[in-house]
Amino acid sequence: MSDRVLRIATRRSPLALWQAEHVAARLKALDPAREVALVPIKTQGDRILDVPLAKIGGKGLFIKELEQALLDGVADLAVHSMKDVPAELPAGLCLAALLASADPRDALLSRHPGAWAGLPEGAWVGTSSLRRQCQLRAQRPDLRFAFLRGNVGTRLSKLDAGDFDAIVLAAAGLDRLGLAERISERLPPEISLPAVGQGVIGIECREDDADLRAWLSPLEDPSSRQRVTAERALNAGLHGGCQAPIAAHARLDGAALVLDARVGARDGGVLADRIEGPASAAASLGHALAEALLARGADRLLREWGALEP
Repeated sequence: MSDRVLRIATRRSPLALWQAEHVAARLKALDPAREVALVPIKTQGDRILDVPLAKIGGKGLFIKELEQALLDGVADLAVHSMKDVPAELPAGLCLAALLASADPRDALLSRHPGAWAGLPEGAWVGTSSLRRQCQLRAQRPDLRFAFLRGNVGTRLSKLDAGDFDAIVLAAAGLDRLGLAERISERLPPEISLPAVGQGVIGIECREDDADLRAWLSPLEDPSSRQRVTAERALNAGLHGGCQAPIAAHARLDGAALVLDARVGARDGGVLADRIEGPASAAASLGHALAEALLARGADRLLREWGALEP
């Protein structure tokens, strides 16, 4: 690695900067003399905040500029929330390390007592995630959903202003920003299964940068790798775009891995399935569960959303 300065590409949002600074601190702990610099980049997903992601290309819009910075040599590594990373990476890039997972669950922030059970009839819930909308509507058909994007602070301010009865965010992001006290309830997977990779920070770099990849290896968490591998294999097998209402969560039970998945339907239903097998076969399990869901009509559901990739 010689004495090169490590440049970390990151989005400019407070949460993205927290994650990048966390990785920088981990890298400095490996080598206190190493100079680490952040390269903040405003992505297209950050610039366009007045329309749903599904209409402008999905979550990949949050990382394309970061990946281009890697390919152009402007940065050496990029730090991502794994739930924002599409199933296919650009040629020449790889996920060098996946950090230990934070809480993967969705979090309900409500203006009413009683959290989930206390939401009044016909309550307005702020979320632009089709995955969340489908699952919550399946539990509570009376709920109404309204468009909500922006950084965490923006979303909280809209809740506090009374624009919504409740909003739903990733618990991990609130925990990392020191906002756990705002959470009314961490929704169990039975109510809202998380997004693929939710709660995990990933480090992406150029595939041919062998020195950097080796240096990043101590940051790798094997259980996160197995979990995320299974979830991403499922997503790839379903050929679902980033805007698709696909939920997946893998958990380890000793040497076994249990993978749950759901695909939302426009009529408010949810197609669900589960697979269990050796954690060492995480990718195969993800692909097998995708095949099982496709055999039960998941492709038709995704096609109805316009979310099925070629």
